[in-house]
Amino acid sequence: MTILVTGATGSVGRLVVDHLLAAGATDVRALTKNPFKAALPAGVEVVEGYIGKPETLPPALDGVERMYLAPLTETAREVAAMAKAAGVQHIVDLAGPEGNWWHSIEVAVEESGVAWTHLDAGEFMENTTIWADQIRRTGMVRDAYPDAANAPIAMDDIAAVAATVLLEDGHLGRAYELTGPETLSRTDLLSRISAALGREIPFVAVSHEQAVELLTPSMGEFAEWYVSGWAGLKEHPQAAVPTVAEVTRRPATTFAEWATRNAGQFR
Repeated sequence: MTILVTGATGSVGRLVVDHLLAAGATDVRALTKNPFKAALPAGVEVVEGYIGKPETLPPALDGVERMYLAPLTETAREVAAMAKAAGVQHIVDLAGPEGNWWHSIEVAVEESGVAWTHLDAGEFMENTTIWADQIRRTGMVRDAYPDAANAPIAMDDIAAVAATVLLEDGHLGRAYELTGPETLSRTDLLSRISAALGREIPFVAVSHEQAVELLTPSMGEFAEWYVSGWAGLKEHPQAAVPTVAEVTRRPATTFAEWATRNAGQFR
């Protein structure tokens, strides 16, 4: 069974490759823009291409039975149709539910006629690294909505779910909401980073507009969208769900564990 991982050198796709290999998969094909710089593990078939350029995909799709589809809205419909024509039997996509920016990927995959499993992931734990520069330079975090709360998920857990779903039967037609194991406020998140660093890091609350201004240099036009998302979570916190543990049959990563493993990014 050939499994194609698109975006195989991306933040989640690379981890999907690792989890497939760890689970014993022996026919993994990785799609990457630059095979020479990819540094993928031995035993992985590396194919040059990019889902943002569908014309590069036919060699990668040849003989593929199952496929991990990285999140790219612009070409999802064309890529899914090409997968159907190539005989792909199951697409596992990283996307989002109705009302989410990424939902058009799910629509495109379903309309292609290929059997599907959707992974609807919440915010990544890795997104807290937007605070890293502030912490290193000032020893504090200036941001908005300290009481807003969600259940962030480690990218490694998303990849573990994707690999499990790709390798097992019984997941067709399922849309899995994926979160971390606990709902945490923004001050909770910072307190766990503080604990991992062994020093107190204060959260200095600023206005919505100030937070957008602080994030614009790194996030550009998405800064307003991102801060507005936290405004909504102040009124309607995201509840944690147990899907990661149920699908992978191992505990989901806590934010404290993630912060300890990644403390170097904040020093």
